[in-house]
Amino acid sequence: MLRGGVVHVLTAQRRHLLQRRIRLIVTATIAYNVLEAVIALSAGAAAGSAALIGFGLDSIVEVLSAAAVAWQFAAPDPSRREKAALRLIAVAFLGLAVIVSADALRALLGLSTPEHSGAGIALAAVSLAVMPMLSWIERRTGRELGSASAIADAKQTLICSLLSAAVLIGLLLNSLLGWTWADPVAALVIAAFAVREGLEAWRGEACAQPVSALVDDQARPHDCC
Repeated sequence: MLRGGVVHVLTAQRRHLLQRRIRLIVTATIAYNVLEAVIALSAGAAAGSAALIGFGLDSIVEVLSAAAVAWQFAAPDPSRREKAALRLIAVAFLGLAVIVSADALRALLGLSTPEHSGAGIALAAVSLAVMPMLSWIERRTGRELGSASAIADAKQTLICSLLSAAVLIGLLLNSLLGWTWADPVAALVIAAFAVREGLEAWRGEACAQPVSALVDDQARPHDCC
């Protein structure tokens, strides 16, 4: 692997360790997002908050994305499933954009007026602390491994953390100042970003070099985003 003009060799032992780390990361991501979805959907229904319901549905989308990576790395040769995993992640990105956009437009059109939700604020705050960490670990591991799907899923997780921030800000501004428009506006920006990342994942542009290009006994320079 080429970093800063220095060639690094990825051994079979190191590659196995990185693949195992990816599996652990996506397992943790799936477990957390299942819990997040249950809490967000329950709190959203109780408060009549379209933002929280959308947040819960987004968690389900994130589970699908992480599951695609888990499926890929469960194979003896993950590179054979790279393209299919990227397509699944791309669909998850675009699905996220649709869900968030629909929720944002409902709020902007005045079709939903969320009430104060202490549980929703707490959940968004916790997610804002947890999700960036999971995204950073997976992205760093994916870059070293050369896995486009792992990097794409890390971006999906990062978008979820940005959505957590938007939901948190929106809930706080709604509770403290009555600004019901703040959350949907931020959500639309995130949706646009999700569309871009989804299209990149569909085209396989999340990483310049797939897993299959890495070798055990010799270094092959490549550039991974």
